[in-house]
Amino acid sequence: MSLKVKPLGDRLVVKPLEEEEVTPSGIVIPETAKEKPQKGEVLAVGPGDRDDSGNRVPMDVSVGDKVLFAKYGGTEIKLNGEKVLILRESDILALIEE
Repeated sequence: MSLKVKPLGDRLVVKPLEEEEVTPSGIVIPETAKEKPQKGEVLAVGPGDRDDSGNRVPMDVSVGDKVLFAKYGGTEIKLNGEKVLILRESDILALIEE
């Protein structure tokens, strides 16, 4: 995916990772009936916020990190035909370590 968006400040672009959900009896649950995914992969990271002195505070997440984010956080946009979220770093709840 060629990214044409550069996040500003403490914002980042995350691609939600949707897992196909199947019931124990084998029925596939359609996307419209599922909850919003809360897991995603970081596609782009802003330079970080500024502190009171005007110095940049580096971000704790990097491109490629897998993260858990707040259920209703961020703004959903379409980028190259795919749904992505623009979130603030504070909307990230945890890094997923594999």
